[in-house]
Amino acid sequence: MMRQYELVERVQKYKPDANEALLNKAYVYAMQKHGQQKRASGDPYISHPLEVAAILTDMHLDESTIAVALLHDTIEDTTATRAEIDELFGEDIGRLVEGLTKIKKLDLVTKKAKQAENLRKLLLAISDDVRVLLVKLADRLHNMRTLDHMSPEKRARISEETMDIYAPLAGRMGMQDMREELEDLSFRHINPEAYDTVTKRLEELSRRNEGLVKKIETELRDLLVANGLTNAYVKGRQKKPYSVFRKMQSKSLSFEQLSDVYGFRIIVDDIPSCYRGLGIVHTRWRVVPGRFKDYISTPKQNDYRSLHTTIVGPSSQRIELQIRTKRMHEIAEFGIAAHTLYKDGAMNGDGDILSRESNAYSWLRHTIEALAEGDSPEEFLEHTKLELFQDQVFCFTPKGKLIALPRGATPIDFAYAVHTNIGDTTVGAKINGRIMPLVTRLANGDEVEIIRSGVQVPPAAWEEIVVTGKARAAIRRATRMAIRKQYAGLGHRILERTFDRAGKVFSREAMKPALHRLGQKDVEDAIASVGRGEMSSLDVLRAVYPDHQEERITSKPSGDDGWFNVRSATGMIFKIPDKRKAGEHAASGLDALGDAESVPIRGISSNIDVQFAPTGAVPGDRIVGITNTTENAKGITIYPIQSPVLQRFDEQPDRWIDVRWDLDEANKSRFMARILVNALNEPGTLAKLARTVADVDVNIRVLNTVRVATDFTEMALDVEVWDLRQLNQLLAQLTELDCIATVRRLYE
Repeated sequence: MMRQYELVERVQKYKPDANEALLNKAYVYAMQKHGQQKRASGDPYISHPLEVAAILTDMHLDESTIAVALLHDTIEDTTATRAEIDELFGEDIGRLVEGLTKIKKLDLVTKKAKQAENLRKLLLAISDDVRVLLVKLADRLHNMRTLDHMSPEKRARISEETMDIYAPLAGRMGMQDMREELEDLSFRHINPEAYDTVTKRLEELSRRNEGLVKKIETELRDLLVANGLTNAYVKGRQKKPYSVFRKMQSKSLSFEQLSDVYGFRIIVDDIPSCYRGLGIVHTRWRVVPGRFKDYISTPKQNDYRSLHTTIVGPSSQRIELQIRTKRMHEIAEFGIAAHTLYKDGAMNGDGDILSRESNAYSWLRHTIEALAEGDSPEEFLEHTKLELFQDQVFCFTPKGKLIALPRGATPIDFAYAVHTNIGDTTVGAKINGRIMPLVTRLANGDEVEIIRSGVQVPPAAWEEIVVTGKARAAIRRATRMAIRKQYAGLGHRILERTFDRAGKVFSREAMKPALHRLGQKDVEDAIASVGRGEMSSLDVLRAVYPDHQEERITSKPSGDDGWFNVRSATGMIFKIPDKRKAGEHAASGLDALGDAESVPIRGISSNIDVQFAPTGAVPGDRIVGITNTTENAKGITIYPIQSPVLQRFDEQPDRWIDVRWDLDEANKSRFMARILVNALNEPGTLAKLARTVADVDVNIRVLNTVRVATDFTEMALDVEVWDLRQLNQLLAQLTELDCIATVRRLYE
């Protein structure tokens, strides 16, 4: 266990004028409060805060942060209070310790909503002061180093949590060394067999290539010195087990197929020397094509800067090289912690002014702003995890503004990254001056110009295309709003008709006093609920006019044909068989009318002709019925609520019928839907499409080629599916195909 005097000496090495009295006072207070507490290993509990503080000294953090590390468990695990810490150490330290207390129990749980709320708590605490994050990461690192004393279940749970949240968060803050250690420690407990296998193979490789790393270091250094870079420092290392395993998994490679297990860092004095060193190395050894990246001219969002290249070096060994300055190396190792030494905008060795807030911290604040973007905790969790895990591509607007996006992002993601309104109105995109499909994956350096339309509404299918949480949340919100608008329109017409039959005038103002009785937040929500069938129009009438006396629904024989005419509460007349009691069917209005034995729609009599819209409707769709008024088309036509054809009947509310599906296992059958596919015009495309359709148990009834261009073919498919879930599965599977540019459902 580290001693207190050793901790003080470590701080004084990089900060000779450190407040030794503050450190000693914090240590004594923590020692007294933790008293005889023990860790699971049997060590005194004070050993943990001491080791956490020691980890932070490696990052050269100030004495206040070291004191917070010593005190970070006192409020949570002892009798210490915030007021007491404020009095003894000041409000700044007290606020940080309390912030750490609030996020101490960030448990990985099965319920996403709870996990998301915990993640919110963590990020919100960090947003107040980044030192909370630094102490929390050091706390987690020491806990992972001593995890062997926990039960297997607890080890697995904590390791999964570390791999899911803390390791990628450390990476996002630029703290790559800490990220790698957290990943390796987690990997060891999550997948011990794979960890042991990879570790043994790396040890064998190290023994087999003993001396190779030193040989390459010497040869590289001699080459650089001979060409004038006399202060160049070269250090090689073997890659970590989890880094190797991840590459094997992502590239589907065996260990023997890995060719770049070794990496070397070249540290030079300044930026010109970085590019000079790159030229020297590339002149001496052959470059692996496509493996050069310039993160100096275009830094990563976490402030990481370096030149990356891969060469076929000495002994014909493939070698990864990172060339950077000393300051860049500090940021690469310690990330956001490295900025704490330059709080006053000091000039660094590379000739750059360092601001008080790093790009990594700016990203964190941007993520906090996303708390308001998502409509649910699950969406926030999804958004944040996507942001944490994805590597990045850097693209430009036509005016030269840099937009950083996760790898795999599309022009739709780009549009939403610029502004939500731009994303919502996107209809096309130019990439490097050429019009390209919106599903195109963006590459580093692409210039993207978004083509917009004021009447555009983002299709729901875009959700399966985009990769950023911001775009996904915005598309969901826009889709919900569009559907809500349609439901509200339908609900408004239903309410007008119901109120008119009762001799009343419907108005939104009249509904406001009744909202609390209806259990709704606002008028639009209440009207949309009527349109969705979640609330009866009669309930609204009763809530608005409590004293209104309803007319009884009546029935009378229509003649000698064996049928009864039944008038519903909304005034519609239906026929039902004489053998049934009219009152039983009329009592619940449209929801239970008629004999539905041969028609899978509730609310329609079996003697009424029922047909579906030309583009179909499937179980799971919200549907409405439109009564047909021509001789050639009698009965009722069923439409999905999203169908634009319904706009033709806006001024004919008496033709609208509120219906719903009435299916069971006995009468289950397939239903038709129409989809539009934009596919590459090349051999094999149709075969891939047909195979995918068959794999999800869908039948193609009709296939028509709508339009053929040089590169793309547009096809309309009538497919037969069991329900909406299967149809959505088909759309998602087709979107995954490389030969498919776009796929969407047609409602026209």
